[in-house]
Amino acid sequence: MHLEQVRTQPDPYAPYLLSQAIRAGNLLFVSGQAGVGDDGAIVGRGDFDAQAEQAFSNLRRALQAGGSGLDRVAKVTIFLTSMEFFPKIVALRRKWFSAPYPADTIVEVSALYSPDAMIEIEAIALATEGAQ
Repeated sequence: MHLEQVRTQPDPYAPYLLSQAIRAGNLLFVSGQAGVGDDGAIVGRGDFDAQAEQAFSNLRRALQAGGSGLDRVAKVTIFLTSMEFFPKIVALRRKWFSAPYPADTIVEVSALYSPDAMIEIEAIALATEGAQ
């Protein structure tokens, strides 16, 4: 099976030697998407809502670049720096996903790649054959 690198433009993760996603056949494995703006900086420092919206938007962009979409996500893992944000995640899942909702794991972590990051989302999705 051939692995294809998926890139977005801009690609704020390139300096870290990460792929936005890797496509293997009709599966798309999306790297953790944080609340990072096009300039590579965390948006809304200290503002979970702003970071979460940006993280979901970045997830959508990476999925689309790989020939998929939010409606084709089978599994998502959401990393939070505090479970106090859990109720907001439920609301965000309702906003960004639709039934059947993807399988999900939500994990509280002591830190993410930046001390300012509060959320990161990774996903596995179905991709359209021959897309990209």
